[in-house]
Amino acid sequence: MSIYDYTLVRGDGKEIKTEEFKGKVLLIVNTATGCGFTPHYEPIEAMYEKYHDRGFEVIDIPCNQFAGQTPGSDEEIHEFCTLKYGTKFPQMKKSDVNGENELPLYTYLKSEKGFEGFGHGPMALAMGAMLKKIDKDYKNNPDIKWNFTKFVVDREGNVVARFEPTEKMEKVEKCVESLL
Repeated sequence: MSIYDYTLVRGDGKEIKTEEFKGKVLLIVNTATGCGFTPHYEPIEAMYEKYHDRGFEVIDIPCNQFAGQTPGSDEEIHEFCTLKYGTKFPQMKKSDVNGENELPLYTYLKSEKGFEGFGHGPMALAMGAMLKKIDKDYKNNPDIKWNFTKFVVDREGNVVARFEPTEKMEKVEKCVESLL
């Protein structure tokens, strides 16, 4: 299997085959509309506008698995994102990224880049403390830990990086820019 062997469904119901993204640099992110990390939409959209013409795509996958922070319908989520953050990148149907009903794409992504920690600083410590209460073994499994976990895929389809939501967006952008 490769990154190009999956089918996703957009929020409007249209199917998209990941093979349509061959030759592009991808940022795949599970998002939420009511999370402390929701403002990440702003720098993600800025990156999309800055690099889209150079072959950069964002695959936004809303997910309600983390504290129910994406409660709306696909239409409501899309409206929120376009009105509040002016997003123009494609938004997929709300989906699970962990567990029995997780998107097969996420099974693949997690097998390519597992969890490596939250980094350093107050946010990293807070995330670690919170997750320890939910899953004492969270450090030892590849599951997505929270909203706005980002995967970067190069033009050849290799998953080159996984960024936890605590990572600075400047670091994510440097990674993307280095691949364009």
